[in-house]
Amino acid sequence: MERFFKSIPKSIETRTGSAFDVSIVAQKKSRVEFDPSDIIADPGLRKPIEEYDTGIRDQVRREYLLMGPCQPVGHNFPRKQQGKDLRSFKEVWFQKFDWLEYSMEKDAAYCFYCYLFKQQTGDNLGIDAFTKTGFSNWKKTMEVSTEHVGGVNSNHNNARRHCEDLKNQRQSVSHIFSSHSREMEVAYRARVTVVLRVVRFLLLQGLAFRGHDESSSSTNRGNFLEMMNWYGTEVESVGRVINENEPGNNQMTSPQIQKELVRACAEETTRAIIDEIGDSHFSILLDESHEKSVKEQMVVIVRFVNKQGQVIERFLAVEHVADTSTPSLKTALDGLFAHFGLSISRLRRQGYDGASNMKRQFNGLKTLILNENPFVFYVHCFAHQLQLVVVSVAGNILAISDFFSYVTIIVNIVGASCKRRYALLQKHHDKIVEKLEKGEIFSGRGQHQETNLARPGDTRWGSHYTTLIHLFTMWESVLEVLENVCNDGNVAEQRGIASGLIQRMESFEFIFILHLMIKVLGLTNDLSNALQQKDQNIVNAMGLIVTVKELMQDLRENGWGTFLEEIKSFCVEMSVSVPNMEDSIPVRGRSRRGGQLVTYYHHYHAEIFIVVIDLLTAEMNNRFSETSTELLRCIACLDPRNSFSRFDHGMLVRLAQLYSNDFSTSDHLILKEQLRIYIHDVRRNSDFSNCHDLASLDVKMVQFD
Repeated sequence: MERFFKSIPKSIETRTGSAFDVSIVAQKKSRVEFDPSDIIADPGLRKPIEEYDTGIRDQVRREYLLMGPCQPVGHNFPRKQQGKDLRSFKEVWFQKFDWLEYSMEKDAAYCFYCYLFKQQTGDNLGIDAFTKTGFSNWKKTMEVSTEHVGGVNSNHNNARRHCEDLKNQRQSVSHIFSSHSREMEVAYRARVTVVLRVVRFLLLQGLAFRGHDESSSSTNRGNFLEMMNWYGTEVESVGRVINENEPGNNQMTSPQIQKELVRACAEETTRAIIDEIGDSHFSILLDESHEKSVKEQMVVIVRFVNKQGQVIERFLAVEHVADTSTPSLKTALDGLFAHFGLSISRLRRQGYDGASNMKRQFNGLKTLILNENPFVFYVHCFAHQLQLVVVSVAGNILAISDFFSYVTIIVNIVGASCKRRYALLQKHHDKIVEKLEKGEIFSGRGQHQETNLARPGDTRWGSHYTTLIHLFTMWESVLEVLENVCNDGNVAEQRGIASGLIQRMESFEFIFILHLMIKVLGLTNDLSNALQQKDQNIVNAMGLIVTVKELMQDLRENGWGTFLEEIKSFCVEMSVSVPNMEDSIPVRGRSRRGGQLVTYYHHYHAEIFIVVIDLLTAEMNNRFSETSTELLRCIACLDPRNSFSRFDHGMLVRLAQLYSNDFSTSDHLILKEQLRIYIHDVRRNSDFSNCHDLASLDVKMVQFD
């Protein structure tokens, strides 16, 4: 027995039982927990299996077995010089060797089974090459792979058998010795089913599982345990297999079990989405997300057409990225595609949130994807609020970012209580009545309605433009409310903040930026609304894009003088001093000690007015490039409304040229005649008269296929 168990020293045997128990508990608490983020699809980036804690090593293996080997079908394998020829990895090798994995990061091949169960014996033919360094001598791939497999009792085949045993533990010796009666197995299955139903319900509703106090004496043990108790009380058959009727070591309610079932639900849901995509083309939408641990995460959404012709949009994954550099984002996306068996060769569109904190990195990612697949066109996602993009881009200028920070504080102070909101409304009402009596404004239907300041929020579409308009129209009323807070406020800190806000609002720079952002957001507001209409006319929207670009350019070249006079007039009306444009001020963001001075004219005209317009024009050109605009115009030709009134043979032929890889030479030759037959058929068939958009047309086309 001493070969297997070390003898306990007498000093330990004589210790009190309680002290020894404490040490055991401490050991249990220090047990390493499994982290799902450790599971990496790319074999060239994985941590060796022997580096995992022995307590979770089998769990890691199970996760990899569920995921399967990394076999990126459809990947554009790079060619490199080997000897006299250019050689690359061949996709057909996956069919010959089911264990073969390919690393897109290292451009090397690996063995899936030997990675999971590396055999520590003298005969290690090819083991290190297929598990650590990777094999990349493509000329000898077939020969070396066959030698690596070897005979029946080779290291590779032993590793394969270990993998099969781990997947099918019901045939293992340990399972046979621990098997129970038929009745216990039926009860176990019933218990798992009940727990899984509760887990699915909580996931569907987006509810938390755990409670602050899950002890038996707690009045609220959390959603999961409380729902389990309720289920057992309401359904007699359920009550017979849970709570006091279940074995103490098989209750299936531990946090670890909950996590495993949640992960299983996520994997099954994701697998269903991947199966739904099949071998179809698809597009991706990427965004960034933060969690409480402040980890950078990339959110991936896929959009595709299913076998019924329906346009489907599915959330696919939240992928943690080590950093937000462009190469890291590309590596994470490649790993995600390899994990789910998706190929970038089937990708046909990419879209990003322009207001995202990772906008610059996403632009770099867009270029890398286009380099790998030139048919993955970038198209602005119409669901993304263009106004948020305008604010985000303008916010790169220090003065603009500072302005919006103060606007948020003003709204928060003025609307901090019902009393202040009412005072603001009352003062604004009194101002309107006074101006009506003086004849400065005129009444009319829908004019001078009750309004209030709303906080500009990144999730409320158009809220920035609305907030600035309300701030402009309620200018005097807002100042009076701030004066009341400054004079009569109960909190000294708020009185000080209100005093500073009054000073800030009555500065020329604040008024200048307020007018500039109202003008810029006003130019893009109609376009933003048009792009988000469900029944939008793409051709009209594309025309509106050109109009906005032209108006932006006209404002830049010819609008400065008129714009400045409007601001001066407003300042005179509100008794705000206007600086002499030839006087000098320190460069923003620099101390006066540095001696770097610029004129007021340069600051407001060159550093704010021109830069804002140029940044927005560049963003518009990036989001609505000539290629993406042409692509949308071509697609609009398929609009079924008004008996396909926008149908254009030439534009659809051009669409086929944009996606030349999907059409052969013979396809291009017969396309014109096929389009003539198509338009004649759909206009004659009354079933297509009910189609109101491209989505309904797609469904109808599948039905008639």
